[in-house]
Amino acid sequence: MTLSCFKAYDIRGRLGIDLDAGIAFRIGRGFARALDARRVVLGRDCRASSQELAGAVARALMAEGADVLDLGLCGTEEVYFATEYLAADGGICVTASHNPMDWNGMKMVRAGAAPLDAESGLARIRALAEADDFGPERHGKHHDVAQTTRAAYVERVLSFVDLDALKPLKILVNSGNGAAGPTLNAIAARLDAFGAPLRFERMHHSPDGSFPNGIPNPLLPENQPETAAAVRAAGADFGVAWDGDFDRCFFFDHEGNFVDGEYIVGLMAEVFLAKHTGAKIIHDPRVIWNTRDVVARAGGQAVQSRTGHAFIKQSMRDHDAIYGGEMSAHHYFRDFAYCDSGMIPWLLVAELVSHKGPLRDLVAARRAAFPSSGEINFTLKDAEAAAARVRAAFLPHALALDETDGLSLDLGAWRFNLRSSNTEPVLRLNVEAKADPTRIEAAIAEISALILSETERAGA
Repeated sequence: MTLSCFKAYDIRGRLGIDLDAGIAFRIGRGFARALDARRVVLGRDCRASSQELAGAVARALMAEGADVLDLGLCGTEEVYFATEYLAADGGICVTASHNPMDWNGMKMVRAGAAPLDAESGLARIRALAEADDFGPERHGKHHDVAQTTRAAYVERVLSFVDLDALKPLKILVNSGNGAAGPTLNAIAARLDAFGAPLRFERMHHSPDGSFPNGIPNPLLPENQPETAAAVRAAGADFGVAWDGDFDRCFFFDHEGNFVDGEYIVGLMAEVFLAKHTGAKIIHDPRVIWNTRDVVARAGGQAVQSRTGHAFIKQSMRDHDAIYGGEMSAHHYFRDFAYCDSGMIPWLLVAELVSHKGPLRDLVAARRAAFPSSGEINFTLKDAEAAAARVRAAFLPHALALDETDGLSLDLGAWRFNLRSSNTEPVLRLNVEAKADPTRIEAAIAEISALILSETERAGA
């Protein structure tokens, strides 16, 4: 049986079509056997199907003789933390992150919260699950570790900021459909115990697997106005919104303006380089100029990695980088098992705003110096042919070619990255410029005309 829910670096699929409890059971057994795991951390998001699927995974792990260290409802980053903290042999979070509610999946790590190798790790799990030839069941044990592990997680997260430096701030927090709510409450309670003067205005805070507030993806432009309006209405100093498993966080300044991810990467790099001069910062290849400029000014070393959590995490480890960031709002921290967190960044922004003033002002100069387009997606019949047309048109005029991840061309005053999706016939375009937003508009028009020429538009 071919399992279509296996993607490049995780499990993701439509319920009842690509993924169900039976398939989850087979994947759980495959995971334990491939990793020869004796202790596995297990968590889940709040979507309606996650409890059933997590139950199937737990039974599967125990059937392979592994003990299950159960976190219950939590964020993916809590699974990462617990896998390292509890010295487990691996970790699984049942989640489909920002996908619609009729989808689900799993994010998996091995010991130390290290990413699975795409070939020897995930491929081995897939082969075992597809063969479904596991033999007799054994009897691992189930342990509820949610309360004690979350307390340790909160302490680790708070260790990234100077609590005494925090000034009175009101923060609007949008938990999407509530998965982030309990964890935020635990952090807020500990902050209050320390006397930190932060107040929270909560929205969509209670976990609800029916997704009453829509798809939990704050990166979608249509999902941003509600948070922006709430920030203004609350008179908040800034706003934070999370995706479905809250390993990504998105920012709004006090006027409700959405802050693009690459500028937050620059802020994070600045924070860490102020404390660790000369440290290495990992970034993805889609939008690079602001990050590289910030890192150079702060005396750090910028290192480029392919896009995607598995690549970024491995680059972090290879270079012992203090921090890594993607424009898609994934932020990775060396002292958080080289993993991504959606809670650490807003705490660091709160510390920055306490020291230096409004978030709007912190990013204004960077936006002016290096304006960017945001990611533009094109659904096509033949993405490869469209990319070839763009390459042929612009390569003769480029100052530099970079094929780390897709096609990146430096045209002097502006630059673009064009990359294909791993799972669908989609091209993703990002354009950046040097102090000239009109150049971005012109570039988008030129490139779009090439991509969408003739019969390449989907449905034509």
